[in-house]
Amino acid sequence: MENKRGSFKGSLGFVLAAAGSAVGLGNIWRFPYLAAKDNGGFFILCYIILALTFGFALLITEIALGRKTKQSPLTAYGKIHKGFNWLGTLATIVPVIILPYYCAIGGWVIKYFVTYATGKGVDAAGADYFTGHITSVAQPLIFMVVFLVITAVIILGGVNKGIEKMSRILMPILFVLIIGISIFALTIKNGETGVTGIDGLKVYLIPDFKSLTLKSAFTTVFDALGQLFFSISVAMGIMVAYGSYVDDKTNLMKSVNQIEIFDTLVALLAGLMIVPAVYVFMGKEGMTAGPGLMFIALPKVFAEMGVVGTVVGVVFFVMVLFAAITSSVSIMEAIVASLMDRFGWKRKMSTIIVLVYAIITGAVVCLGYNLFYFELPLPNGSVGQILDLMDYVSNNVFMPVVALATCVLFGWISKPQTIIDEVTKNGEKFNRKIIYNVTIKFVAPVLLIFLLLQAFGIVKL
Repeated sequence: MENKRGSFKGSLGFVLAAAGSAVGLGNIWRFPYLAAKDNGGFFILCYIILALTFGFALLITEIALGRKTKQSPLTAYGKIHKGFNWLGTLATIVPVIILPYYCAIGGWVIKYFVTYATGKGVDAAGADYFTGHITSVAQPLIFMVVFLVITAVIILGGVNKGIEKMSRILMPILFVLIIGISIFALTIKNGETGVTGIDGLKVYLIPDFKSLTLKSAFTTVFDALGQLFFSISVAMGIMVAYGSYVDDKTNLMKSVNQIEIFDTLVALLAGLMIVPAVYVFMGKEGMTAGPGLMFIALPKVFAEMGVVGTVVGVVFFVMVLFAAITSSVSIMEAIVASLMDRFGWKRKMSTIIVLVYAIITGAVVCLGYNLFYFELPLPNGSVGQILDLMDYVSNNVFMPVVALATCVLFGWISKPQTIIDEVTKNGEKFNRKIIYNVTIKFVAPVLLIFLLLQAFGIVKL
């Protein structure tokens, strides 16, 4: 089965694929919004500390689990302890829920790319453009299917010719585009107010400790913690699946360090790319949550730039499209690999089954803004439609539960040494052994319990 599933040819391919998984839509619109909301530099400081502790512990655990068992998430946890077969099922349900709505949003990205590429970027800045698109029936469905088919074609190529090849091509281009847009964002100026991109950079990077309270500090810590799930793709089976394709001779510690650096750098650049530009033309009020930032606020910013804005809009949505594809590929692969391992199906059959499922469910998500529209109050205080409900269940409930159960399994039952032995089996050093032990056994479980209590509305910050 291992040969049929393939493996990464080199550690670079693995690192780029893992980083590509992490650099997705959540990173691009969520990180800048949270940084702007949560006191800029203080949020970034909390994020980096958590990435080096909590994020590192979960990331190294999932990758090592995948390599040790040579299994995808559905079957990997049960190989460590039969009593944790349920955890593999739950870890696989997460990408099953995420894939359809993620591809629906991917369809929105294609729509905006086409809009800017055809010179109609000014229309995208209209007050009702975004709402008009998602509440229409045909277009969202068509673009969602196009996005899904692109994802499935890459998955059909397998580990080497599909995932690894795509990552080696798209990730360097994506990185260059993000750096280019970030630099450009610092050069812009509002002719009427005199506000510059540098002013926005200060808002983004410099913490305002004077306005910091105990309550806002706790809010920032848990926002940063929630963001980490998006930024490093843990608790959704992806890193277990990718880890199962890693060669036994690969230095896991070195690879994880590289993934951490890449992910953190891109997350910081995402903010650098967006916060200064939005701040120049719209102030802090422009930093709306979620899709509103990318599909409503930024088009208005591009419109303010005139002709240059159309070009920037094309480049920006190409970059976002690449980021969305690298992530959707990893989400679909976690499901496809699980079907291959559990039922012995071939890649083609598994991919087609997942594609059909995602198209049907994705259609329901798209129609959730028109034919199937409803408003449902959620335990965390928000109100949502079908997409929001799926996002809440997967990200606010299942992912923290998967992460918590993973900490219990490797912190207390199988013990941290299981992971440490896998990471160091070729004589490598486990540089953060003490941090790993303390985090996986004590720190991460406590943080995750608070995160779950917050998700259920029991604890309100």
